[in-house]
Amino acid sequence: LSVEYLEPKGAGALQIAFEQLKAKLQAEGLFDPSRKKPIPALPRRIGVVTSPQAAALRDILNILRRRHHSASVLIFPAQVQGETAAKEVINGVRYFNRAQTVDVIIVARGGGSAEDLAAFNDEALARTVANSEIPVISAVGHETDFTIIDFVAALRAATPSAAAELVIRSRQELEDHLAVLNK
Repeated sequence: LSVEYLEPKGAGALQIAFEQLKAKLQAEGLFDPSRKKPIPALPRRIGVVTSPQAAALRDILNILRRRHHSASVLIFPAQVQGETAAKEVINGVRYFNRAQTVDVIIVARGGGSAEDLAAFNDEALARTVANSEIPVISAVGHETDFTIIDFVAALRAATPSAAAELVIRSRQELEDHLAVLNK
């Protein structure tokens, strides 16, 4: 018997690292609701950090166009999987904070395996999202997927599509509200 790699039974190395980082950041208070920035009710400009080829981006753009076509969207292209993904997403969040051109940032990626989503469990990325002056919505994975940035972001959306729904009230909701106020 020749063994090249040995892993503890039960939770794998990625899950153990996830739990350890989660406990560390929680102990530092980075998950505290009082430190999270409110999402603007009707943002004029929305920054999206994701892959330009991602289905998640198409979903977000379609929903935003349908709900309120006057919102403008700025896209920061970033890899959302692999070795460079965390650094590229960090660069996107930092870019929008330096430029101050958006009211809210959505970090988006569709679902995948734990390995596919591992970039969003990066400590430097978590700290960048937590320290963002602009509120960040984490829209990574599917409803059952959780990443570290979900806990530090201003808001977690179950899916990228849900982030688009959450970030902007529909035009119909606004028109209905105005009609009630005019009565």
